[in-house]
Amino acid sequence: MIEARDLNVSIGGKRILSHVNFAAEPGIVTAIVGPNGSGKSTLIKTISGDLPYGGSITLNGQELARMKPADAAIVRAVLPQSTTLSFPYTVREVVSLGIMGGYSAAWDNCLPERALEKVDLAGFAGRFYQELSGGEQQRVQLARVLCQVWTPCLGQPRYLLLDEPVSSLDIKHQLIVLRIAREFAAAGGGVVAVLHDLNLTVAFAHHVIIMHQGRSVAGGTPEEVMQDALLSEVFDCQLKVGALPDGPTPFLLPQTAMV
Repeated sequence: MIEARDLNVSIGGKRILSHVNFAAEPGIVTAIVGPNGSGKSTLIKTISGDLPYGGSITLNGQELARMKPADAAIVRAVLPQSTTLSFPYTVREVVSLGIMGGYSAAWDNCLPERALEKVDLAGFAGRFYQELSGGEQQRVQLARVLCQVWTPCLGQPRYLLLDEPVSSLDIKHQLIVLRIAREFAAAGGGVVAVLHDLNLTVAFAHHVIIMHQGRSVAGGTPEEVMQDALLSEVFDCQLKVGALPDGPTPFLLPQTAMV
């Protein structure tokens, strides 16, 4: 489990996260949602080990601040919002960085190609990263982090930490990426993903954390947290949650929103 207790983060003297409690379990896709500036990406960066913090963060029972970066890299892989490469790496070279950063007891030379096929980029291994579209580059980076946590690791759960993993993608590839997240969780891993699309969130997440002004203001299943009053207050516009006629899955129509 990834667990944060009384988490506080300040950047440049400004408090960004205040008294956040958070838990992400293996076997579960945990989505973090909220308006811009609510602290979602800061939370991901903090539980990734990229920012100093007050309080406690444990990764499979170990305090994150006391873990060596190499040890943390064995347990979790991080997909940031954006990645800039200045050198002319091939796609295969980028994806192979995940193997170097993780732990794979029985990986083979075809693992980068297998990861690329999983993200719908079969045949792209020899192309240069800079020649790809933004969405293609985003999927190459996902293939890289998948390689990092591809195989079981000494009996420990492993985690994918994804910051806006579908932001540059068309609808087909949004569905592919989120299906990969569900499959990773179904295999015993844990997924934490920052998402903006609330309908995709309720379709793929098992657990949802709502952030607002640097605090986690609600957490639960999509059905529990997708409530008119809560969402309207957090997003500062009037929202009406609907439900599909053949089941309880909630959804939001943008046409019904009023600012």
